[in-house]
Amino acid sequence: MAVAVITGASRGFGLALAERLAADGWHLVLDARGADALDGAAAGIRDAAPGATVRAVAGDVADPEHRRALVAAACEIGGLDLLVNNASVLGPSPQPALADYPLDTLAAVYAVNVLGPLGLIQAALPLLDASDRGTIVDVTSDAAVEGYEGWGGYGSSKAALDQLGNVLGAEHPELRVYSFDPGDMRTQMHQEAFPGEDISDRPEPATVVPALLALLARRPASGRYRAADRVEVTS
Repeated sequence: MAVAVITGASRGFGLALAERLAADGWHLVLDARGADALDGAAAGIRDAAPGATVRAVAGDVADPEHRRALVAAACEIGGLDLLVNNASVLGPSPQPALADYPLDTLAAVYAVNVLGPLGLIQAALPLLDASDRGTIVDVTSDAAVEGYEGWGGYGSSKAALDQLGNVLGAEHPELRVYSFDPGDMRTQMHQEAFPGEDISDRPEPATVVPALLALLARRPASGRYRAADRVEVTS
């Protein structure tokens, strides 16, 4: 029995991934801040994949009690094989230049995008270590490595998350720790990043999920991978 915890799973890439994993026989613990949206997403997954156990645990990954609740739910199902740190916040929209970025707002972005995932990893490590396929996926962004004007807050938080994964992979060679860059997608967050712009040319999140599934199936060394490079992923 394979069990995954997916944060930010009420919409976008997190929901698309949860739907596919459930269809493939995984059991899931799903997180999002909005309880109604999360419950609706979980109900839809149960209807489509009645054999899957799907636990919806609403809350904020910045909250230690919520992180413990996610791990406890996975333990009740039977363990944990995959942790997907997908939940994140953009920050202000439109995004300000770093010279004008409110530091209290930046701290809130880091609390969700960096400290929350690390805290969840720390809580989940005993279960992941007990799995023979323990894997952590941190969903990142090209903004973590490119100097895009206006992306200093969100981008630097993703850069910090990348480096946490980089070090964690070295410290825990028995696990697979992936920073996964899905590329631009047609999501609510992407729309918030470009207010008033037409983003209908961006791919739907479901079209990106196969790239991550290929990564999980092939289990290359821990590191940073882009969906666009999926054909180059080797064992």
